[in-house]
Amino acid sequence: MGTTVRFRCGHGAEAAEARITLQRNCPLCMLLAETQRSREQLLRRVAPAGRAALARETRIGASYEWICSRGHSRYRASVRESLTGPGCPKCARNAQAPAARHEGGVPFMKPGLKTRTSQAEQKLRMLLGERIRLPHRVNAIRINRTFYGKPEVWPDVIIPALKVAIEYDSPGRAKTSHRGLKEVSDREKDAALEEVGWAVIRVRADGLEAIGRYSIVTAGVTAALVDEILAMLALIRGEAAVAALLNRGPDA
Repeated sequence: MGTTVRFRCGHGAEAAEARITLQRNCPLCMLLAETQRSREQLLRRVAPAGRAALARETRIGASYEWICSRGHSRYRASVRESLTGPGCPKCARNAQAPAARHEGGVPFMKPGLKTRTSQAEQKLRMLLGERIRLPHRVNAIRINRTFYGKPEVWPDVIIPALKVAIEYDSPGRAKTSHRGLKEVSDREKDAALEEVGWAVIRVRADGLEAIGRYSIVTAGVTAALVDEILAMLALIRGEAAVAALLNRGPDA
């Protein structure tokens, strides 16, 4: 007998057959929201035979066959592992291979990379760019593991000269982003960068608590926040290294 539970998102039992209707989304939709992905994105990665079932799936522990975006062999994993794990096993092995390890920590420009950028992140980059020189031709950093199946990560702000990445974290309108499993993901991303010699400053806004030794808790993006970031950069890499990046005025 199938499930008799229906969720607010519409997944689970059909409305006419449901014995219980829960006023919350199913576990899979909740995980998708935490990891800022859609079910449509997930369906594009699953093998064709599993798409119909995954379109209705509610469980994050359910196992499916997935297609590697790089053309490697298909692999089996749970929905949770697909969303938060290392992805394709061959991609993970390649990222740790001796030939790839020397690239760990190298910043580069990944063409066509599309990431969500909030107005707060844009303002932070603008204000920070008024104080120090920021590169415009890098948007990714190689790592020695895979993160969501990729051998690189995409921080909000990259400062190659200091080997420091800056992330701006906000819980968003739903107040769920960068909490729960997404916070675990953030910590894994930081660890991957630290493995290749980078430090990560996490700006934690709108009620988020500090995570890691280089967190800055803030109420919003202001000039005072930029002062705190510059002080943190000096703490991490030294005042002289930061001074070398300062934008000098015409009279400097």
